Amino acid sequence: MNNIITITMNPCIDKSTSVDNVVAERKLRCARPRYEPGGGGINVSRALKRLGEESTALYPAGGAVGDMLKELLDQEYVLQKPFEIKALSRQSFIVYEESSSQQYRFGMPGPEIRETEWHGFMDRLKQTDFKPDYIICSGSLPPGVPEDFYAGVSKWGKAHGAKTIVDTTGKPLASACREGVFLVKPNLRELEIIEGEAIENEQQQERLARRLVEDVCCEVVVVSLGAAGALLVWKGGVERIRAPTVPIKSKVGAGDSMVAGITAALARTWELPDAVRFGVAAGAAAVMTPGTELCRREDTERLYEQIRNA
Repeated sequence: MNNIITITMNPCIDKSTSVDNVVAERKLRCARPRYEPGGGGINVSRALKRLGEESTALYPAGGAVGDMLKELLDQEYVLQKPFEIKALSRQSFIVYEESSSQQYRFGMPGPEIRETEWHGFMDRLKQTDFKPDYIICSGSLPPGVPEDFYAGVSKWGKAHGAKTIVDTTGKPLASACREGVFLVKPNLRELEIIEGEAIENEQQQERLARRLVEDVCCEVVVVSLGAAGALLVWKGGVERIRAPTVPIKSKVGAGDSMVAGITAALARTWELPDAVRFGVAAGAAAVMTPGTELCRREDTERLYEQIRNA
């Protein structure tokens, strides 16, 4: 059994609903709201559960929203180790407009996390009662948490034999890359920011991703290309994995599902290219589901076979 830890420093409750039309200055009659736990690492843990793998979700929880997070994760049988913070955990709001099939997503800022609180989180990670094989750092960092936080987690992980996977943006991603991680999953824009160079063609995509590996920033780079799939670069080579064409209902959670798919396959000792194919399949499966729902196992396995046999 592999021990997988997910870290979500800016979790939320995703509140979603639908309405006929979004119209300014008018009271809108919405459908009954749906509440789901959200945030990068939490979604990865939820998707891993759907794919048949266990993980432990570590995250800050504050106030009534934090209590709801715990209850919702319990309902999905996700193992969790929340740590208490004084500020109220955040909520996000998603509205589906039925007339246009458009989705409006409103992300709220995260709570201020005190220095003593995030230091306490690191202490909790270090006191984990099992040795992690994979640590997944996913999502944004809230106010108060330093930009090199994920770099610090990676440093601790490497010292204890864990493979750290980082899926974030901006300076936290760049800082983690400088420390060195097992795998990063930037999109093209994030790759441009890390390398300080505009990308104009596929050859340039490959060169910049390969440079991250050659500079010992990470062992594996999986560049998310959206509907085009993913670019995999590692010491063993370069491979483009095309995404299957699927009906799109919602893009929420596709990236988190991809990370979950890759991690689940690696935990099963699959070869790296097949693990990324499974991740691309999980991401494609996620966009087939409505609202904030994540990938489904049966869809992921079917799409993986389709990708593998293409």
